[in-house]
Amino acid sequence: MTTRQSVMLLVVLVLSLPGLIHSFKPLFNSNSFTHREITRTAVLQKTAEVCRDIAASKGLDFNLIIDNNLSAGKVQRACSSMDAFTSFVSTIKFETAIASMYLSNAAVDAIFLLSAARHFDDETFQGGRDIITEGASVVKAHAKIENYFRGRLSLGQICHTLQDFYSHSNWVELGNKAPYSALIRPDQPLKNLAGQNTPTCRSCVGENCANNILPDVLNQGLLTSGYFSIISSSKPTGKCSHGGFFDRTSRRDPVGGINKDTIDSSHGLRHNEAADLAIRATMELLEDVRLAAGDTNFMKLMGLSQSPVLCFVIDTTGSMSDDIDEAKRVSFEIIDRKRGTGQEPSGYILVPFNDPDFGPIVMTSNADIFKRQMNSLTAAGGGDIPEMALSGLQLALTATPPFSEIFLFTDAPAKDAYLKNTIIALIESTKSEVTFMLTGSAAGRRRRRTSQGVAPRAMSRSGAQLYQDLAEASGGQAIQVTKSELSLATSVIVDSSASAVVTVFQASRNPGRPDNFNFTVDGSLQNITAYITGDSPLTFSLTSSTGVSQTSSQSSGPLASVTTAGNLRRLSLNTDNETGLWQLSVSSNNPYLVKVTGQSSVNFIYNLVEEHEGAHGDFSVKEGRPLSGGNASILVTVTGSETVKVTEVTLFDNSGPTEVKGSLQSLGSSDFLVTFGGIPAGEFVLVLKGEDSSSTSRSTSSSFQRQASTQIKTSSISVTAQANNTNIEPGTTISIPFTVAATTDGVITDSATETFTVRVSNDRSYTSTSPSSVTIVAGSGGKANGTVTLTAPSSAASGTDVTLTIEAENTAATDVNYVVLRFSVTAKVTDVNRPVCQVVTTSTCDSTSLLCASSQWEFIANFTDGINGTGIESVTIRQGNGTLNMSTVVEAGGENITLVTYTASCCSPIVELTAVDSVGNVGICVGQARVLTTPASAVQTTSTGGYTLNISTILWLNVVFSVLLK
Repeated sequence: MTTRQSVMLLVVLVLSLPGLIHSFKPLFNSNSFTHREITRTAVLQKTAEVCRDIAASKGLDFNLIIDNNLSAGKVQRACSSMDAFTSFVSTIKFETAIASMYLSNAAVDAIFLLSAARHFDDETFQGGRDIITEGASVVKAHAKIENYFRGRLSLGQICHTLQDFYSHSNWVELGNKAPYSALIRPDQPLKNLAGQNTPTCRSCVGENCANNILPDVLNQGLLTSGYFSIISSSKPTGKCSHGGFFDRTSRRDPVGGINKDTIDSSHGLRHNEAADLAIRATMELLEDVRLAAGDTNFMKLMGLSQSPVLCFVIDTTGSMSDDIDEAKRVSFEIIDRKRGTGQEPSGYILVPFNDPDFGPIVMTSNADIFKRQMNSLTAAGGGDIPEMALSGLQLALTATPPFSEIFLFTDAPAKDAYLKNTIIALIESTKSEVTFMLTGSAAGRRRRRTSQGVAPRAMSRSGAQLYQDLAEASGGQAIQVTKSELSLATSVIVDSSASAVVTVFQASRNPGRPDNFNFTVDGSLQNITAYITGDSPLTFSLTSSTGVSQTSSQSSGPLASVTTAGNLRRLSLNTDNETGLWQLSVSSNNPYLVKVTGQSSVNFIYNLVEEHEGAHGDFSVKEGRPLSGGNASILVTVTGSETVKVTEVTLFDNSGPTEVKGSLQSLGSSDFLVTFGGIPAGEFVLVLKGEDSSSTSRSTSSSFQRQASTQIKTSSISVTAQANNTNIEPGTTISIPFTVAATTDGVITDSATETFTVRVSNDRSYTSTSPSSVTIVAGSGGKANGTVTLTAPSSAASGTDVTLTIEAENTAATDVNYVVLRFSVTAKVTDVNRPVCQVVTTSTCDSTSLLCASSQWEFIANFTDGINGTGIESVTIRQGNGTLNMSTVVEAGGENITLVTYTASCCSPIVELTAVDSVGNVGICVGQARVLTTPASAVQTTSTGGYTLNISTILWLNVVFSVLLK
């Protein structure tokens, strides 16, 4: 057996053992703080602080007590009160962002279980600090290019390491009451570390480990952490262990451990102290990211947004001129109507495609940039009919945040149909909806020329079916219209761009058959719209909860206004005072889809998680599909109301009668763990029903239902992959081992020999190698292993993300499963020094003036980043109401100097400037004007506590400057 095979076998063995979590519990624990709670609390508090500061800068009130009892709803409402438009306050984006961070945090225990540095085990303080500071640079790089989703994943991972320091080290036992700031400041030394040969512990007395750290270690303030291994009991003589059942080092003298992961741990009596410091340390890290990113980008990184992104994937070949014009019209209408309000799209994404090209992707939060890019699109070329539609869609799916909606415009079939399974994997992984605007003529129909004189292309039934399959899998629609009808169909884009849009009900029938569909209208729902997508002949009738009916022959009736365009019927419901059970009856033998949406603050997000059984068991996020016949666990968070009672969560086959009810476990704070047993093979959607006592807007009815749009499909194939790092340096290659297993009823089986086709794809077209197939040999334990390599080009920019999809398909091509892995391209950061400020001069304020507004003062300073620094990228006013001017000069030694001039009224006597270099290092310069009773002109420079302080007192003005290493 080779070394590589041995390592892979060890990793598989380790991950299969129960109860191997050795940190704050990742997600759930009834009586102790978890990484989820620590991360959530820190994010809520820091976000609230930023909103408070923004409100203060605008002279607005901010009435929210910032403490450990915050909820996403409270913070969202307090922050939204600063916007003029607050009809609907939806926390779905905020909750999704928080979940991304704490699930990424929890994944560290599964991905990097044996990494001592990731958990600050084995006294690996320098290694742990490097992970945090290098990771912080990655987060800042992502925020800089507005890749907020990937930034959240990176942020969650480094939060895990930072938080583990307070549980695994003796920082708390040393009596420290504040976070260890050097962990996020690579330019500061790690002081007073216990030497490798310095004994740090003595054996516990039975189960009592309260006093097992040596008195000399505590008296000298030496920093240590516990050793941990599941394989060997070896550790340096006299060193502390982590402790716990699976830590073999804890059985060797000195026996016991010092971890504070739970209140039942070796040092569990200090658990609450460790958790409190972990929260404060996480907030300190978030503040550092905030200063580098700026308040606006930081709030977007935290996901504090009311509206979804606006994402278009557009065919730019010669026959698409009318479609491009309509995409411009509808997007510009949305932008112009919502600009400057809380309803403005949170971001804009554009992906053009034709043949053979697709991209480049445009991602921006600037509406004007998006408009310019849209205006630059022209329809030209095309050649053969099929285009690279799915390649463009792949770029969009990996760029948009989870639970987004993407609109693809084309009149041609996809040339890259081989990407279908990859696209479905990305849809399921991101839970995104895709709606197709198809203007290609059906084969055999007369084709009407566009306004540019180019005939639209014919689309075969199979070409349209591919788009319909993808739309159904995502919960979107495949809308087929003529080019002249397209402006009627794009109303669905306007509908989806509203804030707080929820899916009430969705179902499909393929093959088509007459059927009745019931859905509940609750008191919180407004602006309800129903869509029926299907070829004619198709008729329908709508019946309200009070028995009033309207048929498809009535375009404007007592219940709805109906618009028809191509295969789309859009029903805008009139639902005043009519809550309760409604029915939509459809009669057609053609395939069709029914969807009902509305606006409401009450919604939910969900994530598949898998359980690690055992004494220290917990859950981590699960990639890929649940196993047919096996059990599945789903973490559900209800948003928008703190008075919701969830009564039922089911997996519902939206094309048939199959329904699997889940077992509910409340986790507090509107979080629920739902467990399903014995899920049959099939395609399901998640349906949530409950009661909301706050639902009083139109009636006393409090029953509600919400449905996830994206399908959850089961598989009998298991695909797992294990990367030893989630970052790739430009010009380097990483290896990702993966395992394919065959299962029966959710259990891996050692059956007959079987070969699986392997497909590997990445959205950046980076060089990659992989086997074309793997074979499970009878008697091999039912598993087969392989390795994928991925190479980032040397030209790849830091902050770029790459999404890798590994798929395995059975021989009959009837079953497929996948794993989706996300990596960050990260150039090695050598500039760890923060910008330095030097005061040049200050002017005076006239202390005799009774009107301070009539006097001004000036503050001039130089910011430098050193000869080997990456350069000052921005200087902003963090506090003060003056004006700022900057210029850059180069000294004789080659050092760039940024000269900053700040001018303000004497009524604004304090200025705080933030300087950020190109890799996100932050320096702060503070100037404070103070009226003195006697003139003073002394100038002195002093250094204390690691801070450099320049004090310049000139006549009536005293300026205090400090470079705060935050």
